[in-house]
Amino acid sequence: MPDRRRLAAALACAALVLSACSESPSAADGSFNGSRPSTAYAAPATALRDTDGAAYSLTEQTTKPVTLVFFGFTNCPDICNLVMANITSGLLRLDEQDREKVDVVFVTTDPARDDEPALRRYLDAFNDRFIGLTGSLDDIVDIGTAFKVYMKREPKLPTGGYNVSHTTHFFAVDAHDQVPVLWSADTTPAQLADDLHLLLHPQS
Repeated sequence: MPDRRRLAAALACAALVLSACSESPSAADGSFNGSRPSTAYAAPATALRDTDGAAYSLTEQTTKPVTLVFFGFTNCPDICNLVMANITSGLLRLDEQDREKVDVVFVTTDPARDDEPALRRYLDAFNDRFIGLTGSLDDIVDIGTAFKVYMKREPKLPTGGYNVSHTTHFFAVDAHDQVPVLWSADTTPAQLADDLHLLLHPQS
């Protein structure tokens, strides 16, 4: 498994950005550390498969108040591990009651290698309750397009493997299947925890 401590290399790879983001001030004044989409968009209904082989749709199976969604792949050498580690740490900063209101969904951008067992092994290193999704590449690209996520398989490496370039933001999907906020790969656990608290307790 790639070393999640390679933070410097991971941050250097976080150059892929979304064009549909607007800057947002600090959560200290009641706003988000992350960014609100400049135009509203929603999660699509297209179903993929979870690690148990069951159908999973980001509209039908997302029953909690907040679902965090990230597009990555298990052979990612750096940035995916950084993002997943920060999400894990951010959730640990919430109290147990709030953690129960948040799901985490990892959508593979590399379905050729990321079958259900591969996803389960990868996610269990972070949290065995995280949800992994795979499926046909066409379906994954369609879902990624709805989130304005770029993904592209790169040429084969001398070792025989390959990398997948992809947008490194991750997203919140709310109870109405809308995306109210998204975060860059360098969002800290503390910043994420603050924003999740605002999403879960908008009037507090």
